[in-house]
Amino acid sequence: MEAIDLFADPIELTRQLVDIPSPSHHEEHIADVIEAALRQLPVEVMRLKNTVLARTQRHLPERVVLAGHIDTVPIADNVPSHQEDDVMFGCGTVDMKSGLAVYLHAFATLCDSPQLQRDLTVVCYEGEEVASEFNGLGFIEKDAPEWLEGDLALLGEPSGAMIEAGCQGSIRLKISAHGVRAHSARSWLGDNAAHHLTPVMQRICEYQPRTVDIDGCTYREGLNIVHLESGVATNTIPDDAWMFLNFRFAPDRSVEEALQHLHEVLRLDELENISFVIDDAVGGALPGLEQPVTTPLIKAAGGFRAKFGWTDVARFSALGVPALNFGPGDPSFAHKRDEQCPVEMITQVNDILQEYLTT
Repeated sequence: MEAIDLFADPIELTRQLVDIPSPSHHEEHIADVIEAALRQLPVEVMRLKNTVLARTQRHLPERVVLAGHIDTVPIADNVPSHQEDDVMFGCGTVDMKSGLAVYLHAFATLCDSPQLQRDLTVVCYEGEEVASEFNGLGFIEKDAPEWLEGDLALLGEPSGAMIEAGCQGSIRLKISAHGVRAHSARSWLGDNAAHHLTPVMQRICEYQPRTVDIDGCTYREGLNIVHLESGVATNTIPDDAWMFLNFRFAPDRSVEEALQHLHEVLRLDELENISFVIDDAVGGALPGLEQPVTTPLIKAAGGFRAKFGWTDVARFSALGVPALNFGPGDPSFAHKRDEQCPVEMITQVNDILQEYLTT
C-alpha cells in the first residue's frame, strides 16, 4: 500500500491524493491510506466504513471540524495528475482533494503544536458525490454523532480560496402528464400528454425569482426545467410526458416553506391529467457569520460571499454547528475531464487556515 505524507507541502499532498483513484463506492483503498497516515499522529482515530476521523483532545476553548469527502466522480482519463506551469490537472484536483490535502496537512502539522488555539477534528468521508444514503456524514450522524460536534465546521469544497457562506436548498419535482396515444394523422382520437405540460411550462417561464440578502450574502433563487421527455414515434401522439423541475431556494426558506411556494406558483392541483412526486428535497444553510468563532477566519480570508449550490454545510447547520465552505479551486471545473486547480490557491488556502487556527 502506498503511503501519503501529511507533512508534505499541500500541493504535493494534493498530487498524492489525486493519484489514488477513489470514485464513489470505491473509496476503501484511499481510506486505508489516510487512516494509516493519521494513526502515526498523537491523536484519536476512528474508522467507520470508509470514513476516517481523527481529533485532538487538548481542552482548547473551541473546536473546529475540518471535513472533506474522499470520493470523486468517475475518472475520465484524468488520473494520474499532471502539472502544467502553475496548474495541476486531474480528477479531484478541484472537487475536492486539494481542499482535503490542506485540511489533512493543517491537522497533522498543528495537532500537537503549542501554536494551536482550537481543538481539531478532521473528517475524511465517503459517498458525497452520489445519493445521500451513501454519504459518510450520515453514517457518522447515526452511529457516532459526537464526532461531528464543534463550534465551527469547514467544508473543503472548491470556493476559489474564498469563504463561501451557507448554501441554498434544492427541491426536485417530477411532473408528469397523461394522455391517450394515437396516430398523428388521426390526432383527434388521442390526447397529447406533452401539450398538458404547457401551462406548467408557461408558469415557470413567467416566474420571477428572488434575490435575497442574508448577513451580507446575496443568494439568487432559480426555478428551472432541467429535464424534459416525451414521445413514442415521429407519427404518434404521446400518451406520457414528464419533466424534472429544480427549485434552488435561499436558506431563509425551510423545505416546507419552499414546497408551499412551489404549490402557489405552479398551481398543479388546478390542472387536469397532471401528477407530481417530490424526487428530492434538501434544506439550505444560513451563513452563520455572526458567530464569534468565524470572525478571525473571515478577517484572515479577506471577506466572504454566498454559496449558490448545495453542500454538506447544510448537514452541520441542521445539527446546530455553524459551517462554511472554504477550499481551493474554481467550482466550474468540478467534474470536468480537464478538472484543474491553480497551485497558488492551494497555498493560499493553507496559509489562511494555518493563520486562523493559530490565532
